[in-house]
Amino acid sequence: MINLTLASGAPLSTLAFGTMQFGARADAAASRAMYDAARAAGITHFDTACGYADGASESLLGGFVAAERDRVFVATKVAYHGGAGRTNILAQFEGSLKRLNMDYVDLLYLHRWHDSSPLDETFSTMAELLDQGRIRHIGVSNYAAWQVMKAQGIAATFGTRIDAIQPMYNLVKRQAEVEIIPMAVDQGISIFPYSPLGGGLLTGKYAQGGTGRLSEDKMYAARYAPTWMHDAAAGLAAIAAELNMDAATLAVAWVMAHPAGPVPIISAKSVAQLAPSLAPALAANRAIMTPTLYRRIADLSQTPAPATDRLEES
Repeated sequence: MINLTLASGAPLSTLAFGTMQFGARADAAASRAMYDAARAAGITHFDTACGYADGASESLLGGFVAAERDRVFVATKVAYHGGAGRTNILAQFEGSLKRLNMDYVDLLYLHRWHDSSPLDETFSTMAELLDQGRIRHIGVSNYAAWQVMKAQGIAATFGTRIDAIQPMYNLVKRQAEVEIIPMAVDQGISIFPYSPLGGGLLTGKYAQGGTGRLSEDKMYAARYAPTWMHDAAAGLAAIAAELNMDAATLAVAWVMAHPAGPVPIISAKSVAQLAPSLAPALAANRAIMTPTLYRRIADLSQTPAPATDRLEES
């Protein structure tokens, strides 16, 4: 596996922080407080995108990072909207650099797959940015395994490769286990999964009448609508109570404990909300997820069928 590092060569933190809420549900003061809390916990990897909070996420993050740019790994994303052609990639990336007030980013993701965009145009553009030193690594987000492999082959013709993938992955969204994670291991691609808390479902707050994305956003409500997912969240909360821990801490630690070594992207809208997700990064908590506990938590959810669907061989 390619080991992504800080520009200095120092290893990245075992958690990443996603700044989607900067400038949205979190104002500038709350965003700064979360950035400082993440740094105090040892996080060096921060993830944003050109479309988060209409660009406010990048602007805020850029200001926070400015005083310590060489000690922080910054990832952003382009091409969620508008296709993955050269003109759109470059226009969105130029906007990102301007908002971040940086001359390079450590990792640039293609935010999603676009059937209508020729891959040779997409990856020749990404290779050009890499050659110019404006990005250090190429990543893809929300790609299926076959799409990654197709893109990887095209990238190789330009003398480059995909170094990182960002899939959705948590206790109740385990499809990545079937092909994406094994493919990433085979290809030496670093795995940075988003939504380790399942849009807040796995914190247990909704069972207690709390509000958040699942109650306010139709997309998240549909994504986590199945009853069995809510049952799994209740089971996780029960285990957490038994262990005198926060369910969010267990949810993040469970993702981290996958044998492939993924680095979850945690997020929040306040320092108080963030604290339980930061806990697995602290030295005192790194032994939380024993093999027995890992299996017990995994048994709360549905293990996806193997890619061949030959259940007798799984």
